[in-house]
Amino acid sequence: MLQQGIAILGATGSIGQSTLDVVSQHPDRFRVVALTAFRQIDLLTAQCAQFKPDFAVIADESLAGALTEKPHKVSPDTVVLSGVTGLEQVATDPKVDQVMAAIVGAAGLQPTLAAVRAGKRILLANKESLVMAGALFMQEVQQSGAVLLPIDSEHNAIYQCLPQHAPLGVMPAGVEKILLTGSGGPFRDRPLDQMDCVTPEEAVAHPNWSMGKKISVDSATMMNKGLELIEACWLFGVSPEQIQVVLHPESMIHSMVQYNDGSVLAQMGNPDMRTPISYAMGWPERIGSGVGHLDLFEVAQFNFEPPDLQRYPCLRLASDAMQTGGDAPMVLNAANEVAVEAFLEKRIGFTEIAAVVERALEYWAVESVDNLLQLQTKDQQVRQYSEELIKEMRWARA
Repeated sequence: MLQQGIAILGATGSIGQSTLDVVSQHPDRFRVVALTAFRQIDLLTAQCAQFKPDFAVIADESLAGALTEKPHKVSPDTVVLSGVTGLEQVATDPKVDQVMAAIVGAAGLQPTLAAVRAGKRILLANKESLVMAGALFMQEVQQSGAVLLPIDSEHNAIYQCLPQHAPLGVMPAGVEKILLTGSGGPFRDRPLDQMDCVTPEEAVAHPNWSMGKKISVDSATMMNKGLELIEACWLFGVSPEQIQVVLHPESMIHSMVQYNDGSVLAQMGNPDMRTPISYAMGWPERIGSGVGHLDLFEVAQFNFEPPDLQRYPCLRLASDAMQTGGDAPMVLNAANEVAVEAFLEKRIGFTEIAAVVERALEYWAVESVDNLLQLQTKDQQVRQYSEELIKEMRWARA
């Protein structure tokens, strides 16, 4: 069997580690060509020792020399690169067949686009690529002939429930609605008058999934579901009105597709990201993931309820941004990334995350997205504005 070369952008995060777990189960199928990290030197060093990649990339250029010096020195057979240039180089390397795009946030857009332009198989876990630049991104996919496969459990589930080989970006005939499921996070039942007191420690403790801090906070605010709604619009060629968000506390049904004949197809499984990762890595075949089978008798019942938009204002803001169009989703994402970081650093309260995002959306005029440079420039401006908003909030409380 011919091995597939894989580059894992964001190898030290939860998706990256799960990807390496799948790789280790199929050494005959996959070979790690490149591993990248932002600044987790210790873990990246250990991963390089185990998987012996051709390249290791540190995105934080201030740490560029760390992998060439003890105690983190990697094998001389591994070429050490740094920065966005290094990320783009490994994402487009001729030995790479698949690129796991798992860098969190806006930082993942540029190297993921580079991989798309190189015609790679893109395993897309970085939803911000589509949230920020959906039209540009999907246009590049079509022009390059890249294969795009969604990794988010919800979008992967939707993809599995669509007609086989249905093209992305176009709503297949017969599909009426997408049912996008979400657990509701750790505060689904907390009294609304206690939401101001939520701590970062509570927000990152997701009841079902093991995830990084940023995405865990997004899950708690349901901004993550809002970003997924935007991503689904671009991936499957639907409007926000054709997506229904459904709270499903058990996280066993990962999403559903409703058809015009009354059928609803659902993809179910234990909440483990190795399932969608292995599906995309092996597609169109199915390969083992290491995930145990779902025991329906143990689960016993599934529960569903509509989301309360008073509890989850970020979900409303995301849907409104997608309906507004232009660069509104980029503004939403940039302001949210700044606000979540401030919350994790205890500079603002939990409910102020939505307040920062809403004020940013009200402040910035909506513009069309014409090119990547324009988008990145405004992204930085929105981030600076959001930081100023946070300072104002802190002064007002003082």
